[in-house]
Amino acid sequence: MIKRRDDETCGIAQAAAVIGDWWSLLILREIARGHRRFDQLAGELQISRKVLTERLGHLVEHAVVTRQPYQSNPVRHEYLLTPAGHGLLPVLVGMQDWADRFVLGDGSLTATAPGGDADREAARTRALTGSRVPAGLALPGTHGNARDVVGDTDLTVLFTYPATGAAVPPGWSRIPGAPGCTLENRLFRDAWTLFVQAGATVHGVSTQRPDEQAAFADIEQIPFPLLSDVDLEFAAALRLPTFRAAQQIRYKRVILVIDRDRIVRHSIYPVTDIPSAVSEVLELVRGAA
Repeated sequence: MIKRRDDETCGIAQAAAVIGDWWSLLILREIARGHRRFDQLAGELQISRKVLTERLGHLVEHAVVTRQPYQSNPVRHEYLLTPAGHGLLPVLVGMQDWADRFVLGDGSLTATAPGGDADREAARTRALTGSRVPAGLALPGTHGNARDVVGDTDLTVLFTYPATGAAVPPGWSRIPGAPGCTLENRLFRDAWTLFVQAGATVHGVSTQRPDEQAAFADIEQIPFPLLSDVDLEFAAALRLPTFRAAQQIRYKRVILVIDRDRIVRHSIYPVTDIPSAVSEVLELVRGAA
């Protein structure tokens, strides 16, 4: 294969040489989802063990993934993302966002989804029910230090939303499904005591910066933590639906109920009627309690 001379200084060409292979990208996707052991990766990807060994070796060689022993007799390893690997998560989320819009969708910019049987984005999100949220997912929040996305109560209600406050870009109200984040936060705020009484923690998650979230939480007196997924680690781990507005990846509106064992018990998407969705998830939590 003849390489162009300017490929040696082109970041795109150099990145493609490291992670441009189909299997390498899917391996990174699965490690981000918490499938870190060889047999888990082979099972999830339905890939031959020979190919998987080769691709993992390539990623380790280029310091995208590192091997760490989890068993000594016999020695077995799991594969973790390095800082370089974590730096690729926005690339994975960006690829998913592009495909959801232009390959699986009709190219329209939207912050919601039709939700019918043919909607593959909605099917993927609803299929989160029964899956496990990877351990170690801690995000910076409005209540101080980084916090696990799953609380230490029996249930965690976690809702993702596009953006609040003065950070919304021009034309925001014309994007279907984008408006309503302040309303959603207020509704969860007003019902927060009822969620706590039912044994649930409430977390809101957006891709806004922590300082933007903190300013909004202070004005609106939000009693629960708002967590910042500005590095898109949570989005990549659960393959959550997103859209791009003002050159920033933003969450579409999803509500998850997660138990103490980090298993997703309920996944609500799309969220088109916000008051009804908040009432629905409160009844789900009460029923589980």
